[in-house]
Amino acid sequence: MKIKNIISVKISLQKGRKFFAIVMTILCLVGLQSCEKDFLDVVPDNVTTLENAFKLRNEAQKYLFTCYSYIPKNGDGVYNIGMLAGDETWVAPNRAAITSYAFNIATGTQRKASPYMNAWEGNYQAAGPSDRYPLFDGIRHCNVFLENVEDRTKVADLTEAERLRWIGEAKFLKAYYHYYLMRMYGPIPVIRVSLPIDAPVEQIQVAREPIDATVDYLVSLLDEASVALPPQITDTQNELGRITKPIVLGIKAELLLMAASPLFNGNSDMAGFNTKNGTPLFNTTYDVTKWKKAANAAKEAIIAAESGGHKIFYKNDVAFTISQTAKTKLNITQAITEPWNDEVIWANPNSRTYELQRLCMMPLDNTIAHTQARKVFSPTIESASNFYTKNGVPIEEDKTLTFGDITEIREATAADKFDIKEGYRTSVLNFNREPRFYADLGFDGAIFYKYDSGSDETKYYIKAKYQDYAGSADAFDFNITGYYIKKLVNWEQHFGNGSLYKEYAWPELRLADLYLMYAEALNEADGIAASGEVLQYLDVIRQRAGLKGVVESWTNFSSNPVKYTTQEGLREIIHRERSIEMAYEGKNYWDIRRWKKANQEFNEPVKGWNVFGVTEGAYYQVRTLNQQRFVAPRDYFWPLDETTLIQNPNLIQNPGW
Repeated sequence: MKIKNIISVKISLQKGRKFFAIVMTILCLVGLQSCEKDFLDVVPDNVTTLENAFKLRNEAQKYLFTCYSYIPKNGDGVYNIGMLAGDETWVAPNRAAITSYAFNIATGTQRKASPYMNAWEGNYQAAGPSDRYPLFDGIRHCNVFLENVEDRTKVADLTEAERLRWIGEAKFLKAYYHYYLMRMYGPIPVIRVSLPIDAPVEQIQVAREPIDATVDYLVSLLDEASVALPPQITDTQNELGRITKPIVLGIKAELLLMAASPLFNGNSDMAGFNTKNGTPLFNTTYDVTKWKKAANAAKEAIIAAESGGHKIFYKNDVAFTISQTAKTKLNITQAITEPWNDEVIWANPNSRTYELQRLCMMPLDNTIAHTQARKVFSPTIESASNFYTKNGVPIEEDKTLTFGDITEIREATAADKFDIKEGYRTSVLNFNREPRFYADLGFDGAIFYKYDSGSDETKYYIKAKYQDYAGSADAFDFNITGYYIKKLVNWEQHFGNGSLYKEYAWPELRLADLYLMYAEALNEADGIAASGEVLQYLDVIRQRAGLKGVVESWTNFSSNPVKYTTQEGLREIIHRERSIEMAYEGKNYWDIRRWKKANQEFNEPVKGWNVFGVTEGAYYQVRTLNQQRFVAPRDYFWPLDETTLIQNPNLIQNPGW
């Protein structure tokens, strides 16, 4: 009897042809000259068998781009799990504006029968649209490609240099898809080779493998991949988005950082979680050397990235005369939205950001339709409270400022005019905050500086009460918390002849992320002895954000001025700095999980302003939108679909499910 779809690694030839028929094209970004030329066009010409796919370079290249086509579409807020599965961003319930299965996870309704965001089987919005992104299928395509292209008797018209590069790209993608699954599911089956269509049942009923062994194997794949890959893309007309050596080393650092973190390193909650034959899937003994490996990997990636021309982004080509306040905000936001800027190490041009920007943007006058600026991605009050004060320390630590009753209203003065409309009255929570607060967030009374503002920095501001132009009166497209995401909207957005959003390739990895990885791993590995270097990397990011260094800020303004002098205190500072710098990019959700903080963070009320309030008094009332429920240790890992467990009896369910 044939077993169908066992862990989705056995694909029929018919299904293989189906994936060949999917056209996954890279779309040229606005402002680039006929760039990238659809390098993910994966439709081989008249190819009906694998044998023909590897006879000629042209068809083999299309198979390589089939492997690329499974990269999760994180530039779409629906498919980027981290954007809506935690508590950083909220949307209206009952799918009023969008259908997001990640939001089902945030509201505590994940299930083991047909799980949401199921990347294992590729359904319920996992990784991309239309159930076309089962990552085990992507892994199988990588294995098929490698087994054929590594055979020097095939693809005769392929040069050796190009062959080695393609092999490196496929090995990276194979490792990345495994890593992506492991981050979600914990222990996974490792698919080292493609399985024949007629393989016996016992061969395709693959078991999950221990975490440490999986990490070691993926690291070896990434090391092999990095050898033949270029340090940077020189053919920017045709190859932007292709994998480079800094990308490989950066993801290796991210993998090792995850493996060193509390969820995977010495997690006693996983004691007794074994394979069917009794092999432990987690090593429950803490190993500090894992942090050292992560630190070394992050430093190696930083050196490679900087050698390849990557650097912290500053917006130095503004044609207008503007204040330093506006420049700093552009430095922050354009590091994300400026296409192919020097800070971005890995961008995915096959992941479009037009709709993401539309979901974040808000109307800026009463002539703009809600469908043009949907504003439904709504940062929570907790998220807004997470940003530092203007003095570069947490609001609960700043000894010079008080934010006790956030329903207290204050009027903006001339000193506030580049951040808050002068004369406008808004919550005290929105005053005296750091530049990233004003760059990343919109709120009632907030200034929004864009390209079409020219030299008039105060031209646009947000009016957010119920009957205002950015308010929540629309039946479908409305903001639910009173905070808006400005960070992900390119500053060249305008509402001319219809709304126009300048698309950018989604930044999967940027240099600031690597700096934070290195600081975290080094602090955990070497403690306070390494604090000098740790602070150096933190301060580079803080400088771009318009803040003083950690030592100066904490010494002068914190109620705990020596916090940075201990490993534990510096850990808190690093975690907070990372959560602010990476806000709304889909990273914080995974960080909270790997730090094993989800049991605390995701069991608290989700709050926002009363967006249905018409008057100032009614609007500035705190509403509880949801009481989150996170069950530990169960919810730290995705459940396996019950059908998958029936099909493959060698698999076991995650604890608690």
